[in-house]
Amino acid sequence: MVRYLATKFVYLFLTLGAVLTTNFLIFHLMPGDPVTHIARGQHLDAAAVARLRTYYGLDRPLIDQFATYVSHLLHGDFGYSFSYSAPVGPIVADALVNTVILVTVSTVLVIALGVLIGVFAASRRGSRADRGLVVGSLVFWSLPTFWIGMLLIFVFAVALNWLPIAGMYTADAIYPTFVTRISDLARHLVLPTTAMVLVDIAQFVLITRSSLVSTLSEDFMTTARAKGLHPRRVLWRHGVRNALLPVVTATTLYASATVGGTIQVETVFSWPGMGQLIYLSVVRRDYPVMEACFLIFAVVVVLANFGSDVLYRALDPRVRLT
Repeated sequence: MVRYLATKFVYLFLTLGAVLTTNFLIFHLMPGDPVTHIARGQHLDAAAVARLRTYYGLDRPLIDQFATYVSHLLHGDFGYSFSYSAPVGPIVADALVNTVILVTVSTVLVIALGVLIGVFAASRRGSRADRGLVVGSLVFWSLPTFWIGMLLIFVFAVALNWLPIAGMYTADAIYPTFVTRISDLARHLVLPTTAMVLVDIAQFVLITRSSLVSTLSEDFMTTARAKGLHPRRVLWRHGVRNALLPVVTATTLYASATVGGTIQVETVFSWPGMGQLIYLSVVRRDYPVMEACFLIFAVVVVLANFGSDVLYRALDPRVRLT
């Protein structure tokens, strides 16, 4: 196990180094000059544009810029935003907190409902309910997230006026108590969470169903039924318990990927998280913000994959033998 972890840590650091280098090169070799974008419409002469390039360090050789970039990252400095005229770190941190709130709520619902529906479908394999759930899951999975979001806004926010259209809190609202503030946040969470759940729940329904159908055909399940155990106990204690390993792996990877997959949802619902921040930084060519956001997403995915490998090896004895 020690040798396995040591090898994994070596691969982890090599991957993080590659991610760091790639993230830097993408935004420093891409076409378009951020200084030109900043100066656009401000009637700056060539000398002023040159001073801006010097101020942001864009006139130095690429290798020097990369060394400075790595040095600043090691000190927790993500750079200075072109459009916000402020350090990138606090900007990204505020957006990340808002994204984590949205992702946490949606992930819990996606996993819980996906597993329950998958178990229900597997326990009734071949029935109309099973076929309907599988087809319905695939249909919602194939729909664009932004389209689902706009449809929810039209129905529940515009037509019925039940829920707020966008944002995280009501504009200019005064909250007399903490409970009132949380209640307003919960109302604003309903539509973006629903959009994410409708699209993402399919993978957990299908993974759970497939894994459980395979588990139910195992010999130890036949033995459990032969002992005269209650069918519900056989299903949940013996079947579901042994079918959840793929779900654990999918959960780890989904949670990391969802952090970077909220761009459409956050843009449609004007949720002030990482997704909306990336969209605005792309429009404004704010390269330092984009660099920080993509680096965070990449590191989260790499660490989640590492954690998934280690967790799977700890949970499944068969993997330890390989």
